[in-house]
Amino acid sequence: MKILVIEDEILLANSIQALLTSKGFEVEAVYDGKSGEEYALLGIYDLLLLDVMLPEQNGYEVAKRIRERHCSTPILMLTARSALEDRIEGLDAGADYYLTKPFDSRELLACIHALLRRQGNEVNELTFGNTSLDLESGKLLCKEREVRLSSREFDVMRILLQAKERNVSKETLLTRVWGYESNAVENHVEVYVGFLRKKLSSIGSNIHIEAVRRLGYHLEKNDH
Repeated sequence: MKILVIEDEILLANSIQALLTSKGFEVEAVYDGKSGEEYALLGIYDLLLLDVMLPEQNGYEVAKRIRERHCSTPILMLTARSALEDRIEGLDAGADYYLTKPFDSRELLACIHALLRRQGNEVNELTFGNTSLDLESGKLLCKEREVRLSSREFDVMRILLQAKERNVSKETLLTRVWGYESNAVENHVEVYVGFLRKKLSSIGSNIHIEAVRRLGYHLEKNDH
């Protein structure tokens, strides 16, 4: 499962990242509110750990903006501000839980597990149209038919399924799937989208990957 840490105290962000990585989570960290919003809206994370006092945009603004964009990823808000009014503001902005600093690592882990359990099947499976992606087995499923995806096919498909009708740029896919330091180019994305189109067709899926010039890709559903 992927967790995004949005925290401007770099030492704290790194310590949280190390803790969660040791527990088997895949963790990324960003250090300002604007980057946090951009990453959160990629739709590839199972949970957001969001600090309140951030440069660029504060945590309340980040939570409110991503909820306005219909991003339903659970938000665990982290802050040193413990007043009742602050907690209410965080929850009203869209946070699911509010954890006050300093906190014990065991309490943090308990909150994370509780929020992930609350998601139920959404944590293990993404569905659009008549097609599902099993996040544990890496298989695309459509009725009785299934096909296994390679690791990169899986990552691309997961991002597209989480975004659904929202466009995902080629640049975003390159960054999130191949990484910042990769020498991969946009043609790599096109090749893997081609692989996925063939696999969707092979299982009788009613969804297809639509390309929009300069905007990237999104999913469309054929209801007929």
